Amino acid sequence: MSTFNVKKVAVLGAGVMGAQIAAHLVNVRVPVVLFDLPAKEGSKNGIVTRAIDNLKKLKPAPLGDVADAALIEIANYEDDLAKLGECDLVIEAIAERMDWKLDLYKKIAPHVAKHAILASNTSGLSITKLSEALPEQLKPRFCGIHFFNPPRYMFLVELINTPTTQPVVLDQLETFVTSTLGKGVVRAHDTPNFIANRVGIAGMLATLKEVEKFGLTPDIVDDLTGKKLGRASSGTFRTADVVGLDTLAHVVKTLQDNLNAESDPFYANFTTPPVLAKLLDLGNLGQKTKAGFFKKVGRDILRFDLKANEGQGGYVPSGEKADEVYGRMLKRPPAERLKLLRESDGAQGQFLWAILRDSFHYAAVHLATIAESARDVDFAMRWGFGMKQGPFELWQEAGWLQVAKWIQEDIDAGKALSTVALPKWVFEGAVAKAGGVHTPEGSWSASQGQFVPQRKLPVHARQLFPESVLGANAVDANQAGTPISDEGDVRVWTLDGDVLIASIHSKMHAISPDVAEALGAAVELAEAEYKGLVIWSPDEMFSVGADLQAMLPAFVVAGIGAVEGAEAELQNVMLKIRYASVPVVSAVRGLALGGGCELAVYCAKRVVAMESYIGLVEVGVGLIPGAGGLTYIARRAAENAAASTGSDLLPFLTEGFTAAAMAKVGTGALDSKKLGYLLDSDVIVPNKDELLYVALQQTKAMADAGYRAPLRRTFRVAGRSGAATIKGQLVNMRDGGFISAHDFHIASLIAGVVTGGDIDAGSLVTEAYLMTLERKAFCSLIAHPKTQERIMGMLSTGKPVRN
Repeated sequence: MSTFNVKKVAVLGAGVMGAQIAAHLVNVRVPVVLFDLPAKEGSKNGIVTRAIDNLKKLKPAPLGDVADAALIEIANYEDDLAKLGECDLVIEAIAERMDWKLDLYKKIAPHVAKHAILASNTSGLSITKLSEALPEQLKPRFCGIHFFNPPRYMFLVELINTPTTQPVVLDQLETFVTSTLGKGVVRAHDTPNFIANRVGIAGMLATLKEVEKFGLTPDIVDDLTGKKLGRASSGTFRTADVVGLDTLAHVVKTLQDNLNAESDPFYANFTTPPVLAKLLDLGNLGQKTKAGFFKKVGRDILRFDLKANEGQGGYVPSGEKADEVYGRMLKRPPAERLKLLRESDGAQGQFLWAILRDSFHYAAVHLATIAESARDVDFAMRWGFGMKQGPFELWQEAGWLQVAKWIQEDIDAGKALSTVALPKWVFEGAVAKAGGVHTPEGSWSASQGQFVPQRKLPVHARQLFPESVLGANAVDANQAGTPISDEGDVRVWTLDGDVLIASIHSKMHAISPDVAEALGAAVELAEAEYKGLVIWSPDEMFSVGADLQAMLPAFVVAGIGAVEGAEAELQNVMLKIRYASVPVVSAVRGLALGGGCELAVYCAKRVVAMESYIGLVEVGVGLIPGAGGLTYIARRAAENAAASTGSDLLPFLTEGFTAAAMAKVGTGALDSKKLGYLLDSDVIVPNKDELLYVALQQTKAMADAGYRAPLRRTFRVAGRSGAATIKGQLVNMRDGGFISAHDFHIASLIAGVVTGGDIDAGSLVTEAYLMTLERKAFCSLIAHPKTQERIMGMLSTGKPVRN
């Protein structure tokens, strides 16, 4: 397959979705031009300009660095259509109106480059009908693309072909979306709302039906349908508020307008629920209007009750929790869990069984028409709706035929939302014999009547351990490769015999003395027998830092000497990593906090997933960075100052000091770079599943290029005068009531370390000298009662204590 090189993208439509797609393209360093109608007043590009300005205010932030908003090129349909010819991909993202989209296509078609792909971002309109307005030569290069909101953070992207779309076009677009945009791609059939919204919104409407039937309130329902059920923590109603009730209503209307009782036997359940209709009438659209199913008044969270105010509806106190017995049921293995729920007498248990049964029923009935295989349905629900398992995975794990029997019994008894029977393939043939829809050979395709393997494109080779479905028997990264050792909560192994991999598997990947020792041993082994070492773990975080649960008891039992010794050993490991004779590369994903941040910055290079959150957060528990973090800040300030024309160190030190003293955490890889924890030479990887592949390639490239560790050098520090300047600012913050006396004490210690202590400005120091200062300050805080209060508070509640 020839390479499809996307040098520039055009996004048509500067609404909330179009602007955020443009923002994400900038995040991944793809040049983008954002189009909209010419403004009727002022600058012709006023609509686009305002949309870009709004990107800087949106939460969660669509831009990794707000300054990058300036990189989005602005354009309008009247003056700038010629710019479309410069673009390799054109994404149309205007309002969900078929007539508007068709009119726009007629306008742009003559200007789209002959090689370019044109894709419509729609949440459910017919892609085939949209294609009918295009000239014949453009139809083969047209398809649907459905980003989920917010596009920076949501992993799912659905691609939809038409009968005239060339297969190579979808392959090319999937390659770009997967690797460059960092998304998980599911190919959907051209049916209303495609896969995720079809199943997910039908499930939400079914949930509202069952809520009404069992008489439950939104707060209890959200408690039941959030994390306890293996779904998004926001549950059902809070999720609707976040999405926007107008958006939800639009997707519901797409189902209502494009389906009927003949095409969807569940159609009777797609009427707009009375409570949703009432909220829409009131203009209460959820989070965007600060009122929806829930409303915050002061510190109180209220819920909407349609029966309040004599049936007029109104907000009443919320906060009720589900019965604990159902929380315990949901922790049981799937087969036992579903049996307990189905047989429970209480409304909450019956409700939970009902919504699970409804989801299994709906997915099975529609599998043949909406998706190529059951795998696509499960991925779509996991990636688009935050489910831990898709409906088919849970069904299969709970016992395929037994659950199918229960579902059919409920259908026959009139308890289900539709009288349509489960398809024959559920009970007969290959699926029944295999015990489910997912097997090592592939997943069930109801339309083809066979198990089909997962699609493989060349880009997928970059995913060494891609996400898989239950039953596929995919290789577990925790047992993969050739094991070397597994001691001290660190698994040391290799995939190819060239590069060693160290995977921390302690709780939250905390760095205990045993973990530090194991990492040091891995470095020594890599130096002796391998090209390099990659520090990588297969799950959602890199490391949350030091093991506080081990540290405080060690102090109580053995005194400050035990803590100081452990800190010295950890500092030595950091230096061993930095000065290793082979490259040590940290592959960072998710949280890299405190000692995890220090571990990353002491590596020769960092390969970082786009959504990684890096920072020195020790101040939150009353400590300072003690494993070399402050030494790193001082050294980097000196190096940056040396590369500039100025001689004053303080301007280069201020940002690092502030980040450590205020426990700032980067809101993504790009923001972490601004804080100084990533360098320009580090690699940011958009797709989390490509992280290990890229880290291994980088390590080998560094080794093959003749890697040499940096030489140990002395560097300048700001000295006592620099510390005095910083402390002067801290005094103002303390006296103004912005920080507590203990905050002032901690920040003063940080200032003392990063400026080199009681020495003259411009003095030359070594890393070992600063680490000694760092260690002494750290140990003095461990013995401080207020720091101990903060540590104990964090360990007991998981929240910082301000004292």
